[in-house]
Amino acid sequence: MFRMLKTEIWKLRRYHMIWAGVFLMLLSVLLTLFSSTALDGTVWTFPFFVEQVIKNNVTTIFPMCIALIAGYIIAREGKDDTLKSILTIPISYSNLLWGKLLVCALLSLFFGLVSTVFTIIANLIMGFPGLSIASALQTLVQVSLNCLFLYIAVMPVIAFAAHIPNGHMIGTIIAFVYGYGGMFASGNATMSNIYPVTASLGLVSYRSYDSSVHWNAFICLFSMIAALLISAVFIFTAKGNVPVQTKKKKKKTIRKKGW
Repeated sequence: MFRMLKTEIWKLRRYHMIWAGVFLMLLSVLLTLFSSTALDGTVWTFPFFVEQVIKNNVTTIFPMCIALIAGYIIAREGKDDTLKSILTIPISYSNLLWGKLLVCALLSLFFGLVSTVFTIIANLIMGFPGLSIASALQTLVQVSLNCLFLYIAVMPVIAFAAHIPNGHMIGTIIAFVYGYGGMFASGNATMSNIYPVTASLGLVSYRSYDSSVHWNAFICLFSMIAALLISAVFIFTAKGNVPVQTKKKKKKTIRKKGW
């Protein structure tokens, strides 16, 4: 597994899709900056700015982002016509998927780091008060872990899309709707703890200082474990979709009888 993980990390260098993830992390921060310009009487501080970035990551950007990139990495073997060569060695397709999904987990932490850097830079430009070394480190931990938990929440969608040839775009659409559903789930305390996307917020203690916010860490953790189990079922039942090249038969020319 270590060699497989090392190989998949080495492959990331040729995937330009990673830059799309970096751009989407920047887009999340820009959307938050745009909302800060509204004259609604809201007092913006660095902790509040971070909370809004996390909210945009959860409900709008990150589920779609990681589903797109993970699906692209999985589907790339079929498009490059390398899957049939890989499956000739003694390795199952499910183990190959696990290796790719573990790399995507590391990518989630990387995107969390990128989001943190963009957030701090944007705060320095806007001059919101409350930025310190302690708050910056807290932001790094909170945003990075939230991205990792969001990836686990979306993993069943990614694993399901792996069953469909070139299904990464379908998985991206489902993940976007899945993440957007977190906005509706957040309106109910019980649903917030059960729904995997919003359960990721409970595991990082999002707005836990607010007396109106009630997180049940046990239920949130159970939601993550359930997502992992569902993903495992999809992964172990997945089969490699090796494209079959069909040769066209040459049509025989029928000669006319007579002159």
